[in-house]
Amino acid sequence: MRAVSPSFLAVLLPALLLAGCSESAPVPAPLTDRKALEAVAERPGVDRAKLARAVDALFSKEGIGETRAVIVMHGGEVAAERYGAGYGPDTRFIGWSASKTVMGVLIGMLVADGRLRLDDSPPIPRWQRAGDPRGEITLRQLLQMRSGLRHQEKADPVYNSAEVRMMFLDGRDDMAGWAEAQPLASEPGRTFQYSTPTGVILADIAERVLAPNSNAAERQRTMNEFIRARLAVPLGMRSLTAEYDRAGTMMGGSMIWANARDWARFGEFLRHKGSVRGSQLVPRAWIEFMTTASPRAADYGGMTWLNRKSGGEREVLFPEQGPADAFAAVGHLGQYVLVSPSQQLVIVRLGNTPDSDRKPLVSALADIVALYPQR
Repeated sequence: MRAVSPSFLAVLLPALLLAGCSESAPVPAPLTDRKALEAVAERPGVDRAKLARAVDALFSKEGIGETRAVIVMHGGEVAAERYGAGYGPDTRFIGWSASKTVMGVLIGMLVADGRLRLDDSPPIPRWQRAGDPRGEITLRQLLQMRSGLRHQEKADPVYNSAEVRMMFLDGRDDMAGWAEAQPLASEPGRTFQYSTPTGVILADIAERVLAPNSNAAERQRTMNEFIRARLAVPLGMRSLTAEYDRAGTMMGGSMIWANARDWARFGEFLRHKGSVRGSQLVPRAWIEFMTTASPRAADYGGMTWLNRKSGGEREVLFPEQGPADAFAAVGHLGQYVLVSPSQQLVIVRLGNTPDSDRKPLVSALADIVALYPQR
């Protein structure tokens, strides 16, 4: 028998190995970016190449918009960190509606201080006039997006949308005044209606408590000091910045900025139920309230989206794939601070993704979550 040359074996063996692979175990696609593996820590808690490939998909996959920053935290350590061209660790990113979750934490601090009560009507003078049905709205209902106020989000045409009118048209100079002046569309507590104006109302409530009877400049200064002392400094979120309107009211529904690492710090804070290095900044029970389904939306808690089915067509996260305890701060154009306590996982994704591409983006995030086991 003729001897088989080593060079022939070198060609034959890989072919035999590939032929023996079943369809259920395809050969992984090559990484499209040579820097993809460099963005992943040596020990990320899962297979390094798989995580690199999943993170790379957020930057290279077609049809999910533009990813500008991704951070994956596992067990409190950075498992992956990557930025798009022109962005980096010092870049501040707008949270859009992820700002609402920050606003929810700030309200929780005031409740813990005894300065607000969940089931009381908040201190909004126009609602306290005799016979005004808005006086029945509670702080709890505002946080759970069931105030009943006529705040139609993403209306058609867009210039009729509550968030557009409030921020850019007739409400822009006094956003809280505009939001609070809207009539009821339904009985308070009855209906879930996602609302960016609600985030501004909550900011106004906080400022009324912190700086009563103050002018715009004093309201803004007092709110900034509160955020810095109670949240930014303890968490190390040095880049945390908020925008205000002319009335001095923080735009708590959409206009909070931070760099990707600080958004990740916020996610870790939520994962630890309001604790930072052993210091409880907000009661654990408050974070549990924020991550417990409201009576009118199974997928929404208190200013926070939950990984649950909505009971309708709305699907913000991935309830059929990810763990039931996962939750997220979610913002316009695909901003995500995703937390999965049972996996010790926090994922931050910041970028620009239109609503039409949101579903494949969520699927790509779910692929990262799926790599990590639950404890």
